[in-house]
Amino acid sequence: MKQPVLASVYLSLAASIWGGMYVVSKYVLDYIPPFTLVWLRYAIALVVLVAIVAAKREPLPKHGRDWGMVIAIGVIGYIVSISLQFVGTKWSNAHTASLITASTPAFVVLFARWLLGEALTWRKLAALLLATAGVIVIVGLGGGGESTFAGNMALVGAAVTWALLSVLVKMASARLSVLSITTFAILVAFIGMTPMLMVESPELTAVHWNALVVLGVLYLGIVSTAGAFFLWNKGLEMIDAGIGSLFFFFQPLVGSLFGWLFLHEQLDVSFWIGGVLIVAGVVVAVRSEQSA
Repeated sequence: MKQPVLASVYLSLAASIWGGMYVVSKYVLDYIPPFTLVWLRYAIALVVLVAIVAAKREPLPKHGRDWGMVIAIGVIGYIVSISLQFVGTKWSNAHTASLITASTPAFVVLFARWLLGEALTWRKLAALLLATAGVIVIVGLGGGGESTFAGNMALVGAAVTWALLSVLVKMASARLSVLSITTFAILVAFIGMTPMLMVESPELTAVHWNALVVLGVLYLGIVSTAGAFFLWNKGLEMIDAGIGSLFFFFQPLVGSLFGWLFLHEQLDVSFWIGGVLIVAGVVVAVRSEQSA
């Protein structure tokens, strides 16, 4: 059953949390290598989600097809996409990282058309173009900071794979609860990331733990993983994937604001113009869903 208003709340919260995540991860990545940080993020999230699943007595996926979907979500979205996102953020800056990965909705619309058969209506296309124009305004005229080509390409890869994840979650939610999808996909990612720790093991002895690093890791695990992954998946269950993906555009707004507040990255009038266009695009999308 479609619930566009409640879905809007869930998706907006998830995207805003991820926007702030770039600033936190940028700081923590100065102390902890990327794959290790992803592993820690999943370990903490898994503790939280398993406790909730046990308390609610949530059933395990029963069929091979269900496990196949969960494994695909865990590998494509939570291993490949998140790893590319962290590596890209390390080699780029918080402002650029949040903006490049905001290209995700365009890829979601394509995957949703291909895998879900969602119609690409004129209103949906207009909403996508309007919000995308907002990102282009910010990217083309806003402050950048230091970034590398390799970092930017990693972030593009993160956007494509997260788009595919979003559509796979929409497909899986027809058969499984969102809590099950999120929990068991993160379990798959946790297992898959464990061998990758060996690559970075020499760097771990040099990790300097302080209060801000610990709080940052806890935030990434509890809030931006366990919480935001569930909110994003729950929102997608309630709305067309192509429409829901537009809420991803809140990520660059929050990411840029936090980058300005905490990392002293530059913003100018183009950010506010772009922000208005992004919000306008999302409003058009939600109104079209309500009238459908």
